[in-house]
Amino acid sequence: MTRKGVFVARLAGWLAVMAVLMWHGGAAWAQSAPQDPAAAANAYVNAPHDWELWFPPAGSPMQAKIDWLMKYVLWIMAVVVGFVAILMAVVIFRFRARVNPKPSTTTHNTLLEVTWIVVPCLILVAIIIPSIDLIYYEADDTNPYMTVTVTGHQWYWEYKYDSVPGLDYTSYMIPDDQIKPGQIRRLSVDHPLVLPVGEKIRFVISSADVLHGFYLPSLGVQKYAIPGNTLTSWTIIRKPGTYYGQCNQICGLNHDAIPIEIKAVPLNDYIAWTKMALANYTENTVTPLLSSPMPRNQLADATR
Repeated sequence: MTRKGVFVARLAGWLAVMAVLMWHGGAAWAQSAPQDPAAAANAYVNAPHDWELWFPPAGSPMQAKIDWLMKYVLWIMAVVVGFVAILMAVVIFRFRARVNPKPSTTTHNTLLEVTWIVVPCLILVAIIIPSIDLIYYEADDTNPYMTVTVTGHQWYWEYKYDSVPGLDYTSYMIPDDQIKPGQIRRLSVDHPLVLPVGEKIRFVISSADVLHGFYLPSLGVQKYAIPGNTLTSWTIIRKPGTYYGQCNQICGLNHDAIPIEIKAVPLNDYIAWTKMALANYTENTVTPLLSSPMPRNQLADATR
């Protein structure tokens, strides 16, 4: 194959890949995450699934803004790449040596030179304005309903509810040989983080040993847990259900065994759960509680 043919084939391949990713991303954004077949029929489960190429369905306003910005920038990028590809094709086929045995001697074009400076600047302005808006939105962790101090350990999470004195417990991944129906391998934990729906939750994140990553892709939370330092983030969970995250910082031998599982429940159920948790969680030692998805009515009964 000639050099020209190789170039055209590669260009067509890249454009096809981009089209597939954008189409799949839009489809994934429009649909809800599939539920685990073993989970209760009325329990929403926001978990990763096979062949997922995009963000999980947004479970918080924060993630919805991130998802929108990602698509916005991707469409701009697609237009730029497509336009440049068309220009390159025109140059290759219209101005090749066979068609133009006597090459042009033109060296300057004022309008063209101004255009290729002004247009990229306008594109950057169109991207930077919503980006700065999102940065300020993410940084605004003021006036939360509650604060949870999250501490990463090798290899488990510790959750301390600052608004509920004495409520402090650990969360370990369920071993592969102990997975039960309704639980997800390498994601389900023995004691999930229980949070109220519709309230602003502030996270204060740190580490007791090495770098960890507190990453909740469907809730728009991504912060490093750094020894000797604290970072903050926040979220508002839109609806009851189970949400998953994971440490995305290589933190040692069992890096893959430090998932995050969140049970989002109505506010009244959360308040009732805190009373039950205080009665059962003693000296950071807990009994199995809410370790698998359950319907709202059963959850309410379990927390009374």
